[in-house]
Amino acid sequence: MTTITKPKTLCAIYTRKSTDEGLEMEFNSLDAQRESCMAYVASQKSEGWLPVDDRYDDGGFSGGNLERPALKRLLADIADGKINVIIVYKIDRLSRSLMDFSKLVETFDRHQVTFVSVTQAFNTTTSMGRLTLNILLSFAQFEREVSAERVRDKIAASKRKGMWMGGHPPLGYDIENRKLILNETEAATVRHIFTRFVELSSATKLANELAESGHHSKDWISSTGKAYIGRPFNKGSLYKLLNNRTYLGEVFFKGQSYPGEHPAIIDIAIWDKAQAIFAINGNERSSITRQQSPAALKGLVFCRQCHRAMTPTHTRKNGARLYRYYLCTGAAKNGHGTCTMPTIPAGDVEQLILDHLRSLIHAPEMMVRTWRSAREESELSEPEVLATLRSLDTVWDQLFPAEQARLTQLLVARVEVGTDGIVINLRTEGISSLIRELRQPLHLQNMRNSK
Repeated sequence: MTTITKPKTLCAIYTRKSTDEGLEMEFNSLDAQRESCMAYVASQKSEGWLPVDDRYDDGGFSGGNLERPALKRLLADIADGKINVIIVYKIDRLSRSLMDFSKLVETFDRHQVTFVSVTQAFNTTTSMGRLTLNILLSFAQFEREVSAERVRDKIAASKRKGMWMGGHPPLGYDIENRKLILNETEAATVRHIFTRFVELSSATKLANELAESGHHSKDWISSTGKAYIGRPFNKGSLYKLLNNRTYLGEVFFKGQSYPGEHPAIIDIAIWDKAQAIFAINGNERSSITRQQSPAALKGLVFCRQCHRAMTPTHTRKNGARLYRYYLCTGAAKNGHGTCTMPTIPAGDVEQLILDHLRSLIHAPEMMVRTWRSAREESELSEPEVLATLRSLDTVWDQLFPAEQARLTQLLVARVEVGTDGIVINLRTEGISSLIRELRQPLHLQNMRNSK
């Protein structure tokens, strides 16, 4: 009698659970999935199926993406030829995304690996099996999207009722029983910030003042024990705080404010005063900023020698005349001997950039490039684009330096300065924005009247 021995088929069992709830139990959802899969493998023992020793369990990971540690380990073992069949309880344990699942199937095919769902009995080596899998996976993805919509609807309804929906609590409040309660010490700091902002009308000055007095953003420990350490205030964090309607006792959601369950920290009068400062004409605020910090290329200039930013600096000679420069930050921090790029006169390089921009504005090749960029976002014809840019060329010399500097920031992405010359990189999306501005009926007239 001849005995026919089946070749060994190495089977990897993959399990997944979206949340970590219940995983601490002695027999949890992952164990239940694995037990069913092991029973299926045992039923195929006559076919030479054997389970591998490694466990591939992802507890607390969503099926909406492939960023899962056990799945990555599984894919690595597949690439090494250690696995012939993948066993799962249901196909959505492997993935809930149709696109991700397609990528996984391609990987399985490339390494001649079969995919089996013990409760749905599919074989991915056949075209009918692929079709059926894709149909079921589409329904799994649909269920996931519907669930996400339900969660979003619940959050929206809760916010309309003024409920706090979690996250990092703002300075001035603590969280108890999923509600915001007043922290009197921090609330006093918030009131001080609003009061001083109204008095100073400058977030930059206020940030410096708060830094000197030792104030910082909120220290907080989340429910999971993660500690968030407060940081010194800067202009950006102050803008966020000063525009947070939570301090009015409201909950803001999708452009609408609703009465909140938490108490207000400031009254509407000082809120309106703060917002009035923000409402100052943008050009006027920009002009004030330029007068205080007249570096038109601030944030745009980089050293080609050591690839670091160049920062504006200045000096006064004989206590009167001001001389402005751009200095490599590497040289500023580590000494001038660390970078061969010398300081460069700010006025010279700024004038060079402005002249270059003006020459490009009416250069034919620049016109064509600009039109091609702009026509993707508008229905303007080439003659209209050319006429628009030529209109700027006619008024360029009449503009205030502040307005020229603003347009420079709009058009220039990066300026690289080296001992062998200057490289200017333009901002393509800025060119399109410039055209949109210039097409506004009153914009050119306002720029002509800026002097």
